[in-house]
Amino acid sequence: MTVGDWDPNAAAQAQSFEVDESILDRFADLSRQQQLDQLADQLDRELIVQQAPLMTLGKAHWFEIGETLDTDQIIELVRFFTVAEAQLPGWEAGAESPVVWLVKLLRQRKQPPSKELLLWIKANSENRFLPNGAL
Repeated sequence: MTVGDWDPNAAAQAQSFEVDESILDRFADLSRQQQLDQLADQLDRELIVQQAPLMTLGKAHWFEIGETLDTDQIIELVRFFTVAEAQLPGWEAGAESPVVWLVKLLRQRKQPPSKELLLWIKANSENRFLPNGAL
């Protein structure tokens, strides 16, 4: 188990956090290229700390972001965030995980995740809320 840095300003930073679509593209590319095994080696520490607020943006933000994403990008981000939460310190999100909101977005689009993806999420996460969120 790794211990992340505690930042007393994290809540304020999360509220003013701006999503960078090029960063999301980079994360989706890591998934697409099957480079999710050692994310801490793939991403520099500054980026990991800087992008941690992505994990707690909430449903409204992810639905808004999702308007600019196609289904394949959403699926790749689901894979990325599933693994990122397990591997990156400070990226724990529980029921507020982007995976929950992105899966809901797929269902809203009438393109629900495949059984294989759902099983993959369960196999690659210890977050009991994935993929459906809190009951």
